[in-house]
Amino acid sequence: MTTLATRPTERRIAAPELRGNNLALGWCRDREACLDGPAGTGKTVAALYKIHVLLSRYPGSRALVTRKTNVALAGSALVTYRENILHNRTDIRWFGGSKAEPAAYRYPNGSEMIVNGLDKPEKVLSSEFDWGYINEATECEQEDAEFVRMRLRPRTYSPEVPYRQLIMDVNPDAPTHWLNQRMNEGRTTRLLSRHEDNPRYWNAATQDWTEEGREYIFGILEGLTGVRYARYRLGLWVAAEGTVYEDSWDRARNVINRFPIPQEWPRYLCVDFGFTNPFNCKWYARDDDGRLYCYREIYYTKRLVEDHAKQIKHLSRWGQDDGDPLPREIICDHDAEDRATLERHLGMRTMPAHKSVRDGIQATAARYRSAGDGKPRLMHFRDALVERDPDLARQKKPTCTIEEPESYVWAESPTGIKEEPVKEDDHGMDTDRYMVARFDLKPLSVGYSQRVY
Repeated sequence: MTTLATRPTERRIAAPELRGNNLALGWCRDREACLDGPAGTGKTVAALYKIHVLLSRYPGSRALVTRKTNVALAGSALVTYRENILHNRTDIRWFGGSKAEPAAYRYPNGSEMIVNGLDKPEKVLSSEFDWGYINEATECEQEDAEFVRMRLRPRTYSPEVPYRQLIMDVNPDAPTHWLNQRMNEGRTTRLLSRHEDNPRYWNAATQDWTEEGREYIFGILEGLTGVRYARYRLGLWVAAEGTVYEDSWDRARNVINRFPIPQEWPRYLCVDFGFTNPFNCKWYARDDDGRLYCYREIYYTKRLVEDHAKQIKHLSRWGQDDGDPLPREIICDHDAEDRATLERHLGMRTMPAHKSVRDGIQATAARYRSAGDGKPRLMHFRDALVERDPDLARQKKPTCTIEEPESYVWAESPTGIKEEPVKEDDHGMDTDRYMVARFDLKPLSVGYSQRVY
């Protein structure tokens, strides 16, 4: 007989305060459900809390928590899970993964929350899950959502669960986005989430913003402009119009999956200095047809140039068997002091960028467009970013180059002529322009490091 002394300790799940459709998600059993709303409405907490409750309630169950890339997942949803769901619990243990098994949070009842970016699907290719959650699903293609949905199925010795479900959350994107259309068609249940649903930002008793809410809504979101304001503040599915690369940049074409880069392809580094604004360093490879591929990127604020230099050397692994070939050139913004610091810590020379704006934009736009063979001549690996800056993410600013084009707009002028782009959130756009100018506008002489070559 089980006595009080021998009865297993029961843990109560500390519920966050859920409101509106964040609460409705808890009892929604539709096969696909998506929390749709502006930034900061509590969507991620609601989705992760539901996953947490289900895993706790059904011993031996499994859930997949994912995002388009591992880097973005680690810097967003998993931070929310640790800070808002786990709190100080020590009985849910982290498993860092192995060659045979993906990374996971393991529950004391045998349940598992598998965490894996969709840029590395091989880890979960043959796995089955009871529930799946895609954070920021607008970053994904429809095939990604269907990849997760197909894995929501019974497995050998799996527990009985009342239903299986794919949960997604989104900040709105373009109205033509596949997920918006999927919700319009009724294939995915749309659950609208609003700022008043988040108790951190809205006091239901006083019907007013909290102090933290005022800071976030009026200090951050109200400071956004254009399409980012419409999407992140108002929660509208709107198209980006009037952007600099409106007729040339296409995420579906210019952002590609990673592939092994041949060692013989020449490599280049391009740097736009910054501290309060992001420091941006991109690694490019150039194929035999002259196409440029950005395969690695640092996009981070509030670090010294010498610290960035250490990270550049660590990531490049020059001189090691599995490292990058030495760069042919390191092309930089013109800041003399920062260039000297970077050269000193890398032990390599740098070249000043050709910074002419209008012809640089025209040349870059030409490379973003499809060439005669149907391929663009400038592409970015979707997982190029090596580390997500949490400050930029909190401010709803771009965290990498591929998030910039939709907010890179022309400055208004009295004449109405598009002369210069707005100098804001353009750091990755600048490095692309510097790199294109190197080959298409004003080729520089090849500069080798005196210390290495």
